[in-house]
Amino acid sequence: MSQSVTGGDVIRLIGVRDTPLSVDEVYAAVGASGAGGTAVFAGTVRDTDHARAVTALSYSAHPSAERELRAVMEKVAADFPVLGLAALHRVGDLRIGDIAVVVAASSPHREEAFAACRRLIDDLKAHVPIWKHQTFADGGDEWVGAC
Repeated sequence: MSQSVTGGDVIRLIGVRDTPLSVDEVYAAVGASGAGGTAVFAGTVRDTDHARAVTALSYSAHPSAERELRAVMEKVAADFPVLGLAALHRVGDLRIGDIAVVVAASSPHREEAFAACRRLIDDLKAHVPIWKHQTFADGGDEWVGAC
């Protein structure tokens, strides 16, 4: 998959990658001299889900995932007074503790930064076609759709 950085736009970094993600990269992307608050969320792979031990996890994405992520980010930018937005999601095989997704929002005030960041991760999970396949220690597995 790819990554793009936009200039002059509040959408500063967007991507679906098969390589490890960096919280520092996402944080730096949303920096702005007028930002009084920056909120960052990092989602990591946990060792249990619904009280079942997870032994393996993989994410896959539809080819339209980045386009859909951009649409989500455009809506957040329209609804909140943000100065910068960034979102990266990982695909491929991940290990326990790996970062699966990082999103960030900067705004003149912390309240708007928190709200925009929360909306960004919630809408990403609800609308961007990225799927998680989990394998459990009991031999079972499940697919979890992001939308």
